[in-house]
Amino acid sequence: MSGPGDFPSYARRAPEPQPRPPAQPVAQSNIRSAQTWWQEKLHKLSLHSRVTLLAAVAVGLAVAFVSIAAYVSVRQQMYQNLDDSLTDRASQAAQKQVLTNQYNLAQISPEALGLSDILVGVFLADGEQIGAASSTPPPMEGPELAVAQSQDQLSKRTVGVPMGTHYRVVAVQAQYCPQLDLGHRCGSDDLEPAALVVAQSLKPIDRTLHNMGIVLWAVGLLGVIGAAIAGNAIAASGLRPLARLSGAAEHVARTEELRPIPVDGSDEISRLAMSFNAMLAALARSQDRQRRLIGDAGHELRTPLTSIRTNLDLLAQADKRGGLRPDDRQQLLDDVRAQMDELTNLIGDLTELARDTPQIRNAELIELSNVVEDALIKVRRRAPNLEWDVSLEPFPVWGDERLLGRAVTNLLDNAAKYSVPEDAPTDGRTVGLVTVRLQDGVLTVTDSGPGIADADLPHVFERFYRSSEARSRPGSGLGLAIVKHAAEQHGGMIYARNAPGAGAQFTLWLPHAATQTR
Repeated sequence: MSGPGDFPSYARRAPEPQPRPPAQPVAQSNIRSAQTWWQEKLHKLSLHSRVTLLAAVAVGLAVAFVSIAAYVSVRQQMYQNLDDSLTDRASQAAQKQVLTNQYNLAQISPEALGLSDILVGVFLADGEQIGAASSTPPPMEGPELAVAQSQDQLSKRTVGVPMGTHYRVVAVQAQYCPQLDLGHRCGSDDLEPAALVVAQSLKPIDRTLHNMGIVLWAVGLLGVIGAAIAGNAIAASGLRPLARLSGAAEHVARTEELRPIPVDGSDEISRLAMSFNAMLAALARSQDRQRRLIGDAGHELRTPLTSIRTNLDLLAQADKRGGLRPDDRQQLLDDVRAQMDELTNLIGDLTELARDTPQIRNAELIELSNVVEDALIKVRRRAPNLEWDVSLEPFPVWGDERLLGRAVTNLLDNAAKYSVPEDAPTDGRTVGLVTVRLQDGVLTVTDSGPGIADADLPHVFERFYRSSEARSRPGSGLGLAIVKHAAEQHGGMIYARNAPGAGAQFTLWLPHAATQTR
């Protein structure tokens, strides 16, 4: 036979339990899923609904906190008052030895002692329990026994009787007198250590707290409903300007009428409306510029296209009649090529001006003197019979090299065009002078032409504007507009004047790279 500590030979070791996967990641995943669900639900709500819900939730939380605090405070105070009352009555009864006398407990009912609502009993140190006459004894267990055995001076606890009432039980130290009749008096040697136990039903307090809870719930519910109604009214009133703003935006999208909306007040929504009006004004200006550009471009494009079509029709008709003389045919083709070049330049200028970008996007560090030198090389090839007086100093800028190069080239082309008289000889002699200076970021280009009339000075940088003297010369009227566009894009400025003793003078100023914002 096997002993008590032996195992049968066929017994096997139980498999070791496998460690469970940690539950924390699952809990975190559930929390994240709940948060995602709430975020999706809130994002689907309108702003009006969010404000109403926020007001209701805020008031609901405030009412809940106040109700809980009031309930807990009242409950604690009622229990404290009950404990004080029971402790005081039990202590006085223990000192007078009225309720710790066996004869009194056996003969006198608690009602006769004014204790109709209190259960009274004595718990002796040896564990014996003695109740009052014709009365249910109070609950007496370990805490009361500790008081009877002088381990504790006082005990207070709440006891729930099965299928019955809850009681607040208080026990104080007392001396028990085993007196059986009125003729027998207990001496000091006869007294036994005990605990006087009193218990009072908590039904009145529970009823009061229950009614208080109902009142607090009703008040809280009315408060939440009132907060929701008030939040709805506040949202409707506060979001009315936003409704007008959204209506205006929908009207603009539907009709493309960029009319500003009226603004009242100076709050955040009013500032938003003013910003919206500023955006509408900017869009209106941009739209007006685009319309003027399209109108002017259509007018300017019509001239070279009409000339090219006329020359081609003339060439076709001449071919039907036997053709033109070689010299006339070559002259006609040269005229067509010139018109095509003018049309190409015009389209390039229109493309540049049609960008209408608010700022340079691909800015890089540029040496302005190198840009001017590259432009001088191009223009000198096209104007070999001009003298160029050039003085350049290094000056770094942040900007678009292509746009700056086009602007400087336009300035030099304009100076070269007006420095050559219309009746200039074609034998290669020098017929004009162009002075170019670059100092401290200021580019000055002065030609030796007739200058600019006072009436034309305010308009020289306008698109397609051409003075009466310039209409006989080739050009689209966009070159100086591109120069102004480039200067503004780079945070600079351009202005024109008539130089003393010379022709027109154009001054382009650009900020230093160290002072520019990228």
